[in-house]
Amino acid sequence: MDSQTIRQQNQRSWDAVVPAHVSHHHDVPGFLRAGGSSLFAEEQALLGDITGQTLVHLLCNAGLDTLSLANCGAHVTGVDISGVAIAQAQTWAHDSGIAATFIQSDVYDWLATTDSRYDRVYCGYGVLCWLNDLTTWAQGVARVLAPGGRFVLMEFHPTSNMFDSQWQLHRDYPHGGRQLDLHGIDDYVAGSGGGLTPSGYASGVAAFVNTEPCHLFQWSVGEVVTALAQAGLTIMCLEEYLFCNGEKPFADMVPSDQRRMVAPPHIPKIPLLYGIAAQKEG
Repeated sequence: MDSQTIRQQNQRSWDAVVPAHVSHHHDVPGFLRAGGSSLFAEEQALLGDITGQTLVHLLCNAGLDTLSLANCGAHVTGVDISGVAIAQAQTWAHDSGIAATFIQSDVYDWLATTDSRYDRVYCGYGVLCWLNDLTTWAQGVARVLAPGGRFVLMEFHPTSNMFDSQWQLHRDYPHGGRQLDLHGIDDYVAGSGGGLTPSGYASGVAAFVNTEPCHLFQWSVGEVVTALAQAGLTIMCLEEYLFCNGEKPFADMVPSDQRRMVAPPHIPKIPLLYGIAAQKEG
């Protein structure tokens, strides 16, 4: 299966699951109008002060984080392959009265063709697994950054993918863009038990089953850092976090503050998230 066919199938899988995800969010427009935010402290620290900055959020899904970034003072654009997700993002923007631009596009196509340049480029939480070509992606990120601009990534740590849901070592360390074929994107918003719905959790769609398969790609931290560095970006920091924001991918995880989930006391701590900030020369 070629790359274009894979991306088109992944788009269908996202189009199918987005309504289920959205159904669990309570009154997002009201939450945003009141100044609410879905952002976590980690990505905010990496992004720095974004007041008045132009910012593009790549693979933005339904735009809740994008609109939260606008609430922090940025002039935001969101890009996502799913037409259903972009339509929902535009609805939330309209209903909340928050200025934002949303574009439905394959991220590779958009990065290669846009004439716009941005002070910040942001990718967050479960994005790299949809990229089959890290080199082209990193070069595209560098292309759309303005001189002196900053790229920020918040991502699930590949070490966590080595373990099954019961914390048992089960798989090799992810690397090389290894392809993973799944039955379809699941309703992880429902599975988070409210960790991903800061506006409030609604029961919404029950027992969702996605009939559209999807295809993921697994990358190591080293491969991501190398791709960004070879694209000409200077790595400012690489942070690793021993907790998970919002989601609880393993058994018996313990809720902590700020919607964090941590390992139970009997489990040795491993990195569950990592963050990167990288700068384009000014």
